[in-house]
Amino acid sequence: MIRQAPKRFDSMNVIPLIDVMLVLLAIVLMTASFIVKDSLNIDLPETVNTQSYAPEKDEKPIHLYINNSNEYFVDEAPQNLDSIKQLLTTLNTKQAVTLQVDKKADFGTFVSLIDALKGQNLTNLTILTKSEQAAK
Repeated sequence: MIRQAPKRFDSMNVIPLIDVMLVLLAIVLMTASFIVKDSLNIDLPETVNTQSYAPEKDEKPIHLYINNSNEYFVDEAPQNLDSIKQLLTTLNTKQAVTLQVDKKADFGTFVSLIDALKGQNLTNLTILTKSEQAAK
């Protein structure tokens, strides 16, 4: 019986590795697009006299939102007005607050949130709008 010498392993077949990497890339891209679509879709009102907003480096504002269905959000997490009022009682009166309200939201919903902010003397409030020039 003649024994054959073992085959030398000179090179590695990288095609299956490339296939696996492309599948992983496709999964990551699909997942990333779902994450982006999950964010709030707030259509801000347009204003002519507006300024750009950039918070101070050491300042971490609390972001409040009201969408077109009159739902409240704190840092993109859904909340009701009572839980927002409880959160506001724990804040320092100098705490920065940004507010984004969809232009189709009811004015009464906006006033209820402003009333809760004023009730806790939170006056460092920025209401974000969209510049009319940027909208065109």
